[in-house]
Amino acid sequence: MILTGAKIDTGDTAWVLMSIALVMLMTPGLALFYGGLVRRKNVLSTMMQSIFILALVSVTWVLFGFTLAFGKDVNGWGIIGNLDFIGLRGIGKDPISYAPTIPASAFMAFQMMFAIITPALITGAFAERKRFKAFVLFSLLWTLLVYSPIAHWVWGEGGWLRNLGALDYAGGTVVHISSGVAALVAALVLGPRVRRESERFEPHDVRLAVIGAGLLWFGWFGFNGGSALGANGFAANAIVVTNTAAGMGALTWVTVSWLHKGTPSLVGAISGAVAGLVAITPASGFVDASSAIVIGMAAGSICYGAILLRERLKIDDALDVWAVHGVGGTLGAILTGVFAVAAVGGAKGLIDGNAGQIGIQLMAVVATWVYSGVVTFVILKVVDHFVGLRVEEAEEEAGLDASQHGEVAWQG
Repeated sequence: MILTGAKIDTGDTAWVLMSIALVMLMTPGLALFYGGLVRRKNVLSTMMQSIFILALVSVTWVLFGFTLAFGKDVNGWGIIGNLDFIGLRGIGKDPISYAPTIPASAFMAFQMMFAIITPALITGAFAERKRFKAFVLFSLLWTLLVYSPIAHWVWGEGGWLRNLGALDYAGGTVVHISSGVAALVAALVLGPRVRRESERFEPHDVRLAVIGAGLLWFGWFGFNGGSALGANGFAANAIVVTNTAAGMGALTWVTVSWLHKGTPSLVGAISGAVAGLVAITPASGFVDASSAIVIGMAAGSICYGAILLRERLKIDDALDVWAVHGVGGTLGAILTGVFAVAAVGGAKGLIDGNAGQIGIQLMAVVATWVYSGVVTFVILKVVDHFVGLRVEEAEEEAGLDASQHGEVAWQG
């Protein structure tokens, strides 16, 4: 609901505007992160997917996505928002009930950045083999049919998971589980990449990936800290626990992989940091720094184990989106129910005497897994029927940079 004539807090507004910029930078950061991890012949196609989603969802969110996620609940079912805000009708300088101290347009833009990066995360699963036309149609449908409804469930006024009491401060279910599960389904539906017997799927430029990971870590302060929707103690705590979990995730992943493989890996360090960032996201407004250390440690070890499981099952999730985001988001959502304390964010978890919160978190996790998995599968099958999902084998062999975009990243 628009709060006509309500007073705007300039400090809160300034922080949210800064957070919009921080989160926006994460998608180009993701382009670099993913682009460095694929083979040389696919770097531009991989980066193009993130950049194109930045443009596509920016428009889609304005037209339909925001109102479906944050419009008035339809029929009190808690499933989807109505079309009151279609085309941002009524969204301007007055506050909205979701964020009473900042302009509604600032709240909308902040949420838009979340809607942008979520389908961009999925692209890591089908890297190096998906037809660009299919990617565009899939991303459009997925944003409207998966992301917006789940955002309404968890964050929308009247959303059924919000009413149930599910805790998700900045997107463990909405962003990470939804994209991670979609990535797993996409990898299974598309099948493994084609490669010659002697060919290995090695990162072509780890330097790009490190720059991208650094931008993701940097932008995550806006991702989690900005979710306080104000310049206050909640934002400060979110930033502290976010950085702590990222650091612990990196330390744990490097240690575990060092023990397993015999060498400390730079790719492992940045992967562990991202895993820690993912896991702390739903908890960042509800836990303290000591709990963030435990969450980061759990993410670094369990997400590493998920990659080993994925390899054993021979599932070609090219850039391990499911292992990091799907598993990390699930872990973080559950541990939020363990470590939430009223002294931080007002919500109580197991250690604060509310064991029932774990059950609520599990329900949110299962609902997100099932809905994202089923609807993603249907979308992929529809897209495959109309335009075909995969490029031809010869195009894949040549690389998507040349075959889909007529460009190459490196000459010679």
